[in-house]
Amino acid sequence: MVRVIHGADFHLDSPFAGLSPQRAVRRRQEQRELLDRLVELCRDSRADLVLLSGDLLDGGRTFYETNQALASALGRIGVPVFLAPGNHDYYHGRSPYALLRWPENVHIFTGGWERVALPELGCVVYGAAFTAPRQETSLLDGFRPEQDEGLARLMVLHADVDAPQSRYDPVTSAQLAGSGMDYAALGHVHAFSGVNRAGDTAWAYPGCPEGRGFDELGEKGVLRGTVDRGEVKMEFVPLCRRRYLIQPVDVTGREDLAAAVAEGMSGVTAEDICRVVLTGERGLERLDLEALLPAVEARCWQGEVQDRTVLRRDLWARRGEDSLTGLFLGELAARLERCEDEQERELLERAARFGLAALEGGEDR
Repeated sequence: MVRVIHGADFHLDSPFAGLSPQRAVRRRQEQRELLDRLVELCRDSRADLVLLSGDLLDGGRTFYETNQALASALGRIGVPVFLAPGNHDYYHGRSPYALLRWPENVHIFTGGWERVALPELGCVVYGAAFTAPRQETSLLDGFRPEQDEGLARLMVLHADVDAPQSRYDPVTSAQLAGSGMDYAALGHVHAFSGVNRAGDTAWAYPGCPEGRGFDELGEKGVLRGTVDRGEVKMEFVPLCRRRYLIQPVDVTGREDLAAAVAEGMSGVTAEDICRVVLTGERGLERLDLEALLPAVEARCWQGEVQDRTVLRRDLWARRGEDSLTGLFLGELAARLERCEDEQERELLERAARFGLAALEGGEDR
């Protein structure tokens, strides 16, 4: 049994175009600090080896200090590290992977399939690299492992599973099943995929360990676990400094919008980057989003507000119609007129709004 850490898609030196220049610099520095947390996790987990599945760097124009920080961190891990370059950090003669002096424990795949046996750990690691920004045919085409008697088989690869039109190594579940691997450590997809099975091969994407925008939401991290011949146990471990969050806030019937925002952000921390989306119904008055921004930013590291409300309508206007909508609203209106309990009245009005939206083919608000 070998103890494994699996990470991918760090995208060090991302531009963070959605932030101010000053905060973008801060976030790039925090990406480098992520490397220290990776070292600590490997030590705390007593990892035997580390698999890094590409796009560690965001592109070919990374800062020299970033490349040095990456090499230093991987060296401090102190156990074998296997890195398979992806489409953003593909291997070529002038890439940092070729020009920088890397620690002895770091093995960088530089092209077609390589096999590294680690009999002292009871395993063998297979890997291949992108050598261009695109890889339009599957690197698993024609792949055949060696006999590897008694050794657990691991693979590290940047790939796009079951995406036949992909230009980024479109591998199939059938190819993974036929690979003979016990565990395929993949990169490219920025969300944790769960641990999947293709035949006897377990495979997973850990996702990126730090979100970079509102298309990369929630906790981000790496995978930790054990791999043995025929048995794989991997778990997700959060590693990010900040989370990107989208918080919907229903402002229907609310006069104090700042209070509504505060309630809607109850799960947000001071480290998070949060987009508050106002939903529900409002009157004819224009919402002052700028005035709400301080209430948002008081509760997170950076925030923004979007308006997706709709104009309030006369909820009961169609209750006299000879239609299913009219019958539905008429029944609820009659119950409302008889109701004296304020909480029940609120529930009936909410039921009318939701039911009307469903009957008219709209969205629940």
